[in-house]
Amino acid sequence: MSPHRWDFISENRADFGVQRICRVLGASRADYYRHLATEQDRAGRQAEEKRTVSEIRAIHAEHQGAYGAPRVHAELRARGRRINRKRVTRLMPINHIVGRHLRKKKRTTIADRTAPPAPDLVMRDFTADALNTRWCGDITYIAVGATWLYLATVIDICSRRVVGWSIADHMRTSLVTDAIEMAVATRGGRVRGVVFHTDRGAQYSAAAFAEVCRRHGIRRSMGRIGSSYDNALAESFFQGLKRELLHGRRWTSKAQTRLELFRWLSYYNRRRRHSALGYLTPAEFGQQLITSRTLSLVA
Repeated sequence: MSPHRWDFISENRADFGVQRICRVLGASRADYYRHLATEQDRAGRQAEEKRTVSEIRAIHAEHQGAYGAPRVHAELRARGRRINRKRVTRLMPINHIVGRHLRKKKRTTIADRTAPPAPDLVMRDFTADALNTRWCGDITYIAVGATWLYLATVIDICSRRVVGWSIADHMRTSLVTDAIEMAVATRGGRVRGVVFHTDRGAQYSAAAFAEVCRRHGIRRSMGRIGSSYDNALAESFFQGLKRELLHGRRWTSKAQTRLELFRWLSYYNRRRRHSALGYLTPAEFGQQLITSRTLSLVA
């Protein structure tokens, strides 16, 4: 029975009586009174669902429309909200709240086939049990008007934190050496023995980059030419960046683009929940590891 029919009965019962209206509509009086008895509970559920949708919408807006149901659910739980993930998954589309999706990107890696490659020390195993044991990195491009900016990153595989980055309007080797120098500084210079995995792009094959790695005791690792799976974590990071920050936006100012990239990278490290980290942020996950290790040493 449609709820509108029960409303019709309630609106007209004073004039025609419940029994007569139910007979005309072919409805059951028992069902109608049962509907009245549960009306308060239904109103409470509807009000609670409205509040939930408002919370979901606020989280979605707070994260610039990038979060889908899994991250929205994780954020709600982190705020002390007890809610089933399936419920969030159901409520979002029916209320037109949808996370961003991105088309596949084109590859821009240009390999230097004359440079001796470093061995693959990762072999598609993008896991690490401790901070500062395995890093990975890559370069991506951002269109700014009729020109380009390039972003190089260094990501700690254990915590998924971007520990170093560099933004420039060129793809010279200094783009990647600047990013690695920032990563070394972020980790307080204690990086000897860290494996840094990249593709075989010319910048990562350059002698100047190899020298920076040698000076800091960083062990270079490279995947095969033309295989995105060999550097899948770095590729996945850039997909998230382009989906959440760049997709559907037109950039005309290099200064503004740099600022927006800086803001997003800071947001990614400190506030963006990561599925591979049990929906903790990279900063939270890293701090938990440090705290756990400190407690183990004290014990």
